[in-house]
Amino acid sequence: MLGTAPATPVHRSQPADVIVIGGGLAGLAAAHHLTGAGLSVLVLEASAAVGGRMATTRLDGYRLDHGGQLLCPDWPELSNLPALGALALRPFAPGAVLRGAERSVRVSGHRSLRPGRGVPTARGRSRTLTGALDSARLRHQLSRLAGTPVERLAARTELPAGRALAARGVPGRTVEGMVRPLVGALLGDPDLTSSSRVVDLALRGFARRGLCLPAGGSAAVPELLAGTLPEGTVQTGVRAVSVSVNAVDTAAHGRLHCRAVLIATGAVEAADLLPGLRVPEFHPVTVLHHAADAAPPRPDGPLTSLIIDSERRGPVAHSMVASAVDPSRALPGRTLVTSVVLGRRAHDSLASLDRAARPQLSSLHGVDAGRWELLEGFREPHAVPAMPAPHDGRRPVRVLAGLYVCGDHRDTGTPQGALYSARRAAGAVCRDFGVSGAPAAALRLVA
Repeated sequence: MLGTAPATPVHRSQPADVIVIGGGLAGLAAAHHLTGAGLSVLVLEASAAVGGRMATTRLDGYRLDHGGQLLCPDWPELSNLPALGALALRPFAPGAVLRGAERSVRVSGHRSLRPGRGVPTARGRSRTLTGALDSARLRHQLSRLAGTPVERLAARTELPAGRALAARGVPGRTVEGMVRPLVGALLGDPDLTSSSRVVDLALRGFARRGLCLPAGGSAAVPELLAGTLPEGTVQTGVRAVSVSVNAVDTAAHGRLHCRAVLIATGAVEAADLLPGLRVPEFHPVTVLHHAADAAPPRPDGPLTSLIIDSERRGPVAHSMVASAVDPSRALPGRTLVTSVVLGRRAHDSLASLDRAARPQLSSLHGVDAGRWELLEGFREPHAVPAMPAPHDGRRPVRVLAGLYVCGDHRDTGTPQGALYSARRAAGAVCRDFGVSGAPAAALRLVA
């Protein structure tokens, strides 16, 4: 793992105002809001490192993310949380490349779309022309979303995304070949079951600012948050087993007293501590990391492009040369290719996924991937909370006075949702405490 504070016993001269359970993105962001309001905070993380699903493993000079979530610079909380001001974001080339067997199309909300070379037959020319029409339709939709205020998007009738697109007259061919794979990359939902409202907002952010990776790996985000909290705030290796409004019982450190408890774990772990808490369905994700013998050629765009399989020719939904986007993820002269598997195939064994992915990756990247070395693979069955319609993107964060909960399962299933739910929960704590200067939590409809 990337470095973090070692596991230490909990020693405090007096109880904390708030104990936060969970040292992932939501818990660490909430701790920043609470300490910024003048409250004393203790963050308890059960594992040996902060970060939760935003973990990164170091292996032979490579930095390998456990999750497949991409960041969007358009997310307000990335700039509204002062502690993240030092976070370096490495952008992909504008838009994304949708690659099929006979054509390749770059989609973006602002840049021109470039159909790839079709097969030199009548059928190939027809497919290329069809692809140009489909991409023009999608570009038009993205451009409209980019300029639409979020309030207007929120006022639209909410349906499952697939049904909403059909109701808007988007051709099924465009949905299947372009929108569906793009939404998979943005929200981990390859079947378009998510709320149309959430999908609209995710596409809007993509069209406005594109996508990026955090420099140094996903773990750089929680580590930055943890490292800028007051010394002693974060305690790793401490597992909470039960909670009340003024105490937390731990597995090996006894009972810790406080004035309030904020549970900031994943949904499954939160329900263990708060029986009866709603647990959503999840979109599973498996990430494969390969060391390539050389950087793949890119005749149709920059090496920093996100490559999405538009025809689902194998288990991989999308792939990237991660070391081109963020050079810190591999030593100089080495190439790291990171690929993401979504849907039912994400439950397959790593060995079977690797075998099935090799020919697909060869096609996506235009090289023989058969000689690549599989460095590691990571499976996360609870990677992305499902957001079917109707989706309540502002689930209550206050259980009762003294007991609160936050995380992406209370908002939208994205890092933005995790960060914003933390702001809402910290605001609720401060209001119950009568603390002035509580973090503002105005309505933010951003997926």
